[in-house]
Amino acid sequence: MKRTPLIIDTDAGIDDALAILLAMASPEVDIVAITISSGNCSAAQGIRNVRGILQLIGSGNIPVVKGVEVPLVQPPVFAPETHGETGLGYAKLPEVSIHSNQKHSVDLIIEQAFRYQGEVMIVTLGPLTNLALAIRREPAIIDKVKKVIIMGGAIQHGGNTTPQAEFNIYCDPHAAHIVFHSGMPIILVPLDVTYQIILTQNHVQRLLQVDSPVTRFVSDSTRYYMEYHKKYQQIDGCVINDPLALALTFKPDLVNTRKLFVDVDLSSGVSMGKTFADFYNFLKQKANMSVALNVKSRVFIDLFLDRIVKLATRNLQ
Repeated sequence: MKRTPLIIDTDAGIDDALAILLAMASPEVDIVAITISSGNCSAAQGIRNVRGILQLIGSGNIPVVKGVEVPLVQPPVFAPETHGETGLGYAKLPEVSIHSNQKHSVDLIIEQAFRYQGEVMIVTLGPLTNLALAIRREPAIIDKVKKVIIMGGAIQHGGNTTPQAEFNIYCDPHAAHIVFHSGMPIILVPLDVTYQIILTQNHVQRLLQVDSPVTRFVSDSTRYYMEYHKKYQQIDGCVINDPLALALTFKPDLVNTRKLFVDVDLSSGVSMGKTFADFYNFLKQKANMSVALNVKSRVFIDLFLDRIVKLATRNLQ
């Protein structure tokens, strides 16, 4: 099987960690780099989180590099109330060094795009700052990336950070504007579909039938996430946004998409960071991305659980 080279750009929160585990459990993809932005936690904490996760599963050879630590224009926004002080809820990982790779995320994105020449996919799980600056620094990468899958935005769904804005886009709407208008082939995975992907305690109990560091990590991290969702959103379980975006790299038929012109509000008012789609072509603009609007939620949850169980079992051998 030919594996798709994959760059994961992440702000290293709980559902980001689950997406990385899913990628490691999926033979269809080959992670060639993990680039870190601030968002759910600081970029410095994010690099600790990712390296700790990779160490947990014995995959420490993947390049993990820190990127931009602040948004392009807006002040930084973090999410300890959602993801905990470290970004990983109640999970504890061994301390790891964060100084072994001195490259920058922007440089590594450019380097890998040129290396794989139209084959590499980029999955963005956090604010789009790193990718936006890579595009600005080397516009030639626009034609060298096979697909960009963005977990972000809310089209016909309410926001999860403001009444209108989703967290990843709200953190750096100016970066999102650059990426949206770059001409790159984009699939947007907004809250419209991710809020149909609920991991419940029953699902976690299924995972814990395999007693391993991987399943214990999933349980400890998502317990915090579930407490947040219950308290603030009255959801029994937690929304695992990022693993769905990751899964589309190898199973795109999990969602139904529609080609639309999508933009982001850059104003400083109540709608800042709001993503909006022109369903009826009022603006007479060419579609700039495919937007996921429906999802096979049960198929995805079964796939996710099955692959995490296999990863956990392999981790014990």
